[in-house]
Amino acid sequence: MKLSLDEYVYLDSLIHRWQSKPKLIALLSLIFCFAFIQRLSFLPVIIFITVILYSLSKLPIKYLISRLRYPGIFILAVIFLLPFLVGETTIFSWGFFSIKQEGCLLILLVITRFLCIITTTLVLLGTSPFLTILKTLRSLGLSPIISDMMLLTYRYLEQMGDRILSMRRALKLKGFNFHQFSSRNLRIISQLIGSLLVRSYDESKLVYQAMILRGYGYNSQRKNRHEQNIKISDWIACYSVVVISVSIIILQTIS
Repeated sequence: MKLSLDEYVYLDSLIHRWQSKPKLIALLSLIFCFAFIQRLSFLPVIIFITVILYSLSKLPIKYLISRLRYPGIFILAVIFLLPFLVGETTIFSWGFFSIKQEGCLLILLVITRFLCIITTTLVLLGTSPFLTILKTLRSLGLSPIISDMMLLTYRYLEQMGDRILSMRRALKLKGFNFHQFSSRNLRIISQLIGSLLVRSYDESKLVYQAMILRGYGYNSQRKNRHEQNIKISDWIACYSVVVISVSIIILQTIS
């Protein structure tokens, strides 16, 4: 439940020293480029770019693995039926089940694009504070309401994670076994989830009322007058990444 995206923003690397606005533009261009890949021949290219990018960030491998777990479960659930439903060329058959070659190749394409996109996103989130990313998005034209919703969502996910951890500790101290499947355990867990949601909703109303009393919404048009001067080298690196992303998309289109 806890995201802890800012856990390694203190590291010193080329990606960490890259200023937020050119870094955001460059990495978003890479993410869109990876999403447009449709040919298997380009998969080694995007894998190579992703590995180089993650190596330059100096983020530990455990940071990547720990945050791939839940998205990985989701993508595996989505692509599970692809080999049985997509394609016409059968490579293995057993009774009613037949595995198609096109479905297996599609799985390879989907998983590779998924891993490259998630890794690039984690590089962006892991090398810049989340608040800095939101300020950069605001400077690029993101709606203040959307940026505030993103900030509050991130904050309350972390807070809910802390509460879930404290609840788990309290239940363990009282002898509750989470691995035991029974109607009693399901009832207790459902009651805890309901209590967590109600408490979160009540607290969100109090926070919103406090924000209104402090003038929230009246200074949303205020511009940031203290933006840092961005180095020429950072913009050169940004433009280089954007050119590489556009070139890959063009090469895939004409090939």
